Parts: sequence; C-alpha cells; structure tokens
Amino acid sequence: MSSRLYPMAAGNFAIGTGMFVTAGLLPPISADLGVSLPAAGQLMTVFALSYAVLSPVLAALTVRMSRRTLLVLAMSVFVAGNVLTALAPTYTLVMVTRVVAAAGAAMFTPTSSAVASELSTPERRGRALALVMGGVSVSSAIGVPLGTWLGEAAGWRATLWMVVALGLVGLAGVVALVPEVRIPASGRLRERFEPLRDRRVLAVMVTQLLAFAAAFSAYGYIGSLFDLPLPPLLWAWGLGGIVGNLLGGRLTDAYGPRRMILIGLAAATVFLALIPVANLALPVALVWGFLWGAVGWMTAPAQQFRTVTVVPGNVSIGLGLLSSAQYFGLFVAGLAGGAVLEVYGSVGVVVLSVAFGLAALLFTLVTYRAVAPSSEVSVPVR
Repeated sequence: MSSRLYPMAAGNFAIGTGMFVTAGLLPPISADLGVSLPAAGQLMTVFALSYAVLSPVLAALTVRMSRRTLLVLAMSVFVAGNVLTALAPTYTLVMVTRVVAAAGAAMFTPTSSAVASELSTPERRGRALALVMGGVSVSSAIGVPLGTWLGEAAGWRATLWMVVALGLVGLAGVVALVPEVRIPASGRLRERFEPLRDRRVLAVMVTQLLAFAAAFSAYGYIGSLFDLPLPPLLWAWGLGGIVGNLLGGRLTDAYGPRRMILIGLAAATVFLALIPVANLALPVALVWGFLWGAVGWMTAPAQQFRTVTVVPGNVSIGLGLLSSAQYFGLFVAGLAGGAVLEVYGSVGVVVLSVAFGLAALLFTLVTYRAVAPSSEVSVPVR
C-alpha cells in the first residue's frame, strides 16, 4: 500500500511548500512588489479562500472522473499556477495566479485523502491518512525552511520555481504508481453540502476552522513575532509536525480520535501562549517550535478519521468539506492576523491565536461527545 500512497504524499509536500513558504518570505515579496508586509501576507489568505470556495465546486464538476485522472489534472493545474506566479510582474497578477494554484490544490489534497482511505483497511486507515497528509507536515520541516533560505538568497521567485519542480515530481509519481480508483459520489453541488445538515459533520468542520485559525494567526505572521532567525525555527516546527502527524495516526488507530483531538488542541493552545517565552533565545525557540509542531499536527489524522466515520458512505465529500473548513480557517487567520498586527502589533497576534485555540478546545469539549458517531464505538479506547 505504501508505494501507492507515497506519490500523493509527494504532491501534498509540493502543495504545503507552495502554500506556507510565503510566511517566511514576506519581506522580499513586499519589497519586490512594492506592498506592505500585511499585504504580502494576503497571498496566503487569497490562496486559502480560493481553496475553501473552489474545493466543493470543483469536486462536483469532476465527480465522474477516475480519482487517478483527477490527481493528475489537479497537480498539473497546481504546477501551472506556480509557474504563472513566478512570472507575474505585479501584485494584482500574483494574486490572480495564486487562485489558479489553489484550484489545483483544492482538487488534489482531498482526493488524495479519499484515495488513501479507499486503498487502506479500516484498522490501518489512520496511518494511511497520516502518510498521505504527512507530505504537508514534511513540507513544513524541509520545503518551507529550504524555500525560505532560497528566497532570501536568490529572490522569492526562485522559491516558486522550486515549488514547480516539487510539483512535477509528485505528478510523475502519481502517473507511475497510483492505480485507478473510482469513489461513488453525487455530482450535484447542492448535495455536496448536504452533509452539513448533520450536526456531527458541522461540529468537525467548526473544530477544523477554529484550530487552523489559531495556528496560522501566529504562523502566518511568524516573522513579526520573533526576533530570531526564521529558517531554523521553521525547520524545528516542521520536524515536530512530521513526528506529530505520524504519531497521531498511530495513536488515533489505538485510542480513537476524540482523545487525540482534545489533547492536541489543549497542548497547541498552551504553546501559542508561550510565544513570548520562546522568543527569548534561539535554543528555547527551537524546542518550542518542535513541540508546537508536534502537538498541532497530531490532530490532523484524528480529524480525518473522525470525518470518515461520520460520512462512511461519501468519504470524498466529507474530506472535501474538511479541507474547505481548514482553508477557511487559514483565510480567517490571514485577515484577522493582518488586521490585529496593524493595530496591536505582535502581542495582539499572540492574544488572537490563543483566543482561537481556546474557542476550538471549548467548542470541541461541548460538542464532540454529544454528536460523536456511533461508528467510533469500535475504536478501542484505553
């Protein structure tokens, strides 16, 4: 199974690098395009909003395609979007090209999760989802720090060409190794939102939105929160994300998603509150970054597992909605973080991220037990 999942993990690695690397390149982007730092930060915001809006729409339009063909199309669009971004001469055109890249990502990531779920057995589903989505956490450990360094040394556009190369590697892997998979689903757009009538689905989506709003209110403007070198800190955060994602998949299989989600949300909120302490010295920041990344990404496989158990008859729709909620959270983080940074500075951003984290934790505590799907009863809890 792993050999068929690795190409999708590679594709998500390229997507994660292209999405998150702009957080470490705000100064060169703002200088080259002649815009402020908060305006440069909106590149990630427009990507996130485009992803969130386009994901269900494009899923409806491509429902009759085989999942392998869709993965190839999606990665091709993502690569093309990043080529256009690297060539775009103005801020407005860069914004437009981020929408193109987001369209490819919006098709690829939820489809890769659905294919991973389809190719795995129920008892290994958490690990399969963790492997595929591990591409995103690995990108934060390797792709983002490398892209940040390259952007500082050779210009931010060089980083975009690196993302293009990574996308082509993922595309070649999908063509060579991913089998044909067809997952039945409704093609009508209205029916793709039908699961949101289920309180269980809605609860998963709100938790995802709030959790990502918390994390990326801080991460999206991390260069303004720390007076320390960014590449080592981003590397530590990403390395922790790899460990947390893989460990989270195994722990979800062993203990069930509810426990892992609550632990992850609580711990991540504590680490957000410790940002001023982490800024005291680089060794402290590296330890903090690793632990924050680990506990933050630990919830990703659990949230996906939770979604699959809520809508077992329509996994692709459920995971597509989960991705949309995730990127709506990134959109909220970008807008709110930029606005707070302008008015209240870095302290305001820390307070905002902690507030989002507490909201995610409290909401999940109140709603998860009341709306937990009966299918989770089969997951052993110790």
